Amino acid sequence: MAAPSLPDMLTIDQLAERTGISIRTIRFYAGRGLLPPPQLRGRTGLYGPDHVARLELVTELSALGFTLAAIEGRLEKLPATAGAEELALQRALLTPWVPEQIEDVDTMELDRRAGRPLGPDDLRALEGLGVITRLDGDRMRLNGAATLGEGLAVLDSGLPTETWKRAHQIIERHTTALAEELMTMFQAEVLQPYRDRGRPADERSRLAEAFTQLKPITVRGVVTAFGRAVNRTIRERVG
Repeated sequence: MAAPSLPDMLTIDQLAERTGISIRTIRFYAGRGLLPPPQLRGRTGLYGPDHVARLELVTELSALGFTLAAIEGRLEKLPATAGAEELALQRALLTPWVPEQIEDVDTMELDRRAGRPLGPDDLRALEGLGVITRLDGDRMRLNGAATLGEGLAVLDSGLPTETWKRAHQIIERHTTALAEELMTMFQAEVLQPYRDRGRPADERSRLAEAFTQLKPITVRGVVTAFGRAVNRTIRERVG
């Protein structure tokens, strides 16, 4: 891996400004071994594109809810020579397939967002639908603003919430199995051969771009295939 040119190098102040991570946090990450030591120019430590990419990966993992220990474990699996392109590939693999806006709120804030007070039965129903996850006290995790609107629509539909809850469980069970099977296939047929070939440099950018494009295409494909399957089932039952 060629050393970056001097214009590509950053002081720790510039690195903090570039990544949006405080100097204190950068030093903390370095102390935990998440960031390699800087290159020294006299008494000044300089950081290159690989440091930026590694910090971006740590930020991505933190946003996904990984603990610090899990992040350390993930980075330990990367080769010591992993550069910016390899780390960019890791980010492409770990970036969420669909946007998620998970927030922790209390009952008062949830009522405000719902536009009405929600009673215990409403909260139980929303939890069964996967809209919220109950935490300690009156705190709860809201699994996306859009899901709250959908959950309220279910409550207002007049249909038994237990029916909606079982429908959610069926969808959750089958989509989890689908995700696991797809991930196993990608690991075996794409990622493992890439590793077995010694992680060729000329494949890294191509793989990262391919996975970035693959995610929305796959999600749309699942929705389309499900819709067609439902249509086919309706036709068969009517027939």
